[in-house]
Amino acid sequence: MSFKLPELPYAYNALEPYYYEATVRIHHDTHHKAYVDSLNVTEARLAEARDKGDFALIKHWEHELAFHGSGHLLHTLFWENMRPGGSSTPKGSLAERIIEDFGSFNNFKKQFTAAAVAVEGSGWTLLVWSPFFKELEVLQAEKHQNLTQWGVIPLLIVDVWEHAYYLKYQNERVKWVEAWWNLVNWEDVLQRFEDSASLMNVSW
Repeated sequence: MSFKLPELPYAYNALEPYYYEATVRIHHDTHHKAYVDSLNVTEARLAEARDKGDFALIKHWEHELAFHGSGHLLHTLFWENMRPGGSSTPKGSLAERIIEDFGSFNNFKKQFTAAAVAVEGSGWTLLVWSPFFKELEVLQAEKHQNLTQWGVIPLLIVDVWEHAYYLKYQNERVKWVEAWWNLVNWEDVLQRFEDSASLMNVSW
């Protein structure tokens, strides 16, 4: 299978003033593309290893698969989770579930923000649905794949690697996260949550 860099669902400058056009171009066209290209190389090398029955480098290629595959997946969701003039709060079943699991939207927003600011080094913060625990959870991820949890469905993602915001916010991650809330595409997040409805009552 050959993976392709998805087109942005909006113009490069559509997220101004919260997200610089130059940053979006570099982040999407260079950083995200690099993960896609490396993922394709990794898939090819693993196919070659299977054909030859030579797995001497399996540890390396499995690491590359997890790293670049996660990078491609999370970046794709990251772009789709934003839109120009993002809405301030979620609606419908997602809003109800956030209140049920976090007590209030404000509690959720504070926890998510704190988790995003506190990610060590480079990584992400995610709102996920856990079919196993039957609840929404806020998780951190480091290097795309570390500290994640098996079986969860990512719904909302913010990228806190410095390349995601450095041109405008320098090393002030707090300001980036605060600005990012103005871009959240809650309609997209709600759709992802509703699409997970079939896994709401799964028994593991």
